[in-house]
Amino acid sequence: MAQIDGQWDCEVDSPMGKQQSLLTLTASGTGFAGVASGPLGSVEITNGQVLGDQLSFKMAITLPMPMTLDCEARLIGDDRIEGTVDTGAFGRFPLRATRRG
Repeated sequence: MAQIDGQWDCEVDSPMGKQQSLLTLTASGTGFAGVASGPLGSVEITNGQVLGDQLSFKMAITLPMPMTLDCEARLIGDDRIEGTVDTGAFGRFPLRATRRG
């Protein structure tokens, strides 16, 4: 299983500009849980799944409007995550994260 425990500086390119957050991830069984914290507050990371170097997870946000974000990504080496955030009707946007020191 990919080693995802830790803190990750995350950036998503969205129509509202670059959205930055801190992901705090903790492995649990064959999956993971965590929290994404940013300027609009914190949100729980749920349904975290790991298959090899492939990651998927969800975040139910309330700001700027309520929606569930479906995230799919790949762990690259031990220090990068790259993937997409699917917002449904608003489209898919690139996600990049780097492990904190």
